[in-house]
Amino acid sequence: MRNMERIQKVIAHAGICSRRKAEEYIAQGRVKVDGTTVTQPGLKVDPQQAVITVDGKPLQEEKKVYVLLHKPRGYVTTLSDPQGRPIVTDLLPDIKERLFPVGRLDLDSEGALLLTNDGALTNQVLHPRYEVKKTYQATVRGFPKKADLQRLEQGIVLDNIKTWPAQLRILKKKKDATVVEIILHEGKKRQVRKMFQAVGYPVIRLKRTAYGRLHIGNLSEGTYRFLVKNDLKKLFL
Repeated sequence: MRNMERIQKVIAHAGICSRRKAEEYIAQGRVKVDGTTVTQPGLKVDPQQAVITVDGKPLQEEKKVYVLLHKPRGYVTTLSDPQGRPIVTDLLPDIKERLFPVGRLDLDSEGALLLTNDGALTNQVLHPRYEVKKTYQATVRGFPKKADLQRLEQGIVLDNIKTWPAQLRILKKKKDATVVEIILHEGKKRQVRKMFQAVGYPVIRLKRTAYGRLHIGNLSEGTYRFLVKNDLKKLFL
């Protein structure tokens, strides 16, 4: 069966521009498929067979790039921000390919963030079926009781939906806080913060340390490294 995709998506994946900008190019008559001008977005094409040109130049399949970034606090995991806050791709000035964050880390969170232009890998990492584990270190206010941690391990109801089972262990106790490692394969918005808030221990600081067995290691805050095939295998271990 042919792999048919909307033409604006194919253009965006080739790294020419965003999907929205591709729709503008199409409306302006700047896109041709097999020599015929296309003016309506939504046309489905086989990217392996169709000859697509933008301004007369044929698309070239973009090289797949995989990056592990140590995201600092204060950056948003979007490609643009109406409030003008720093975005994570600001930290990748030397990479010409258009990369997308895999999952999210909220503004006040830090740590491991995978970015890529490989949509298939992104879907695998994010889809619950593949159960890719994400490991976090949560510094929480107070000293969680064993019973409260067990509740989180078994799953609690958040926003009318029960969370999947998680793994938790205490790493360190401080003067008035506790560092807890939590491993889960869900990625709902602000989930870790909401989980600890629900049992009475607000998160003071949150850092993601790994996807699967791909660990952030000694990667300095604000820096990144390119990933190779063996790194990608670790995502699913």
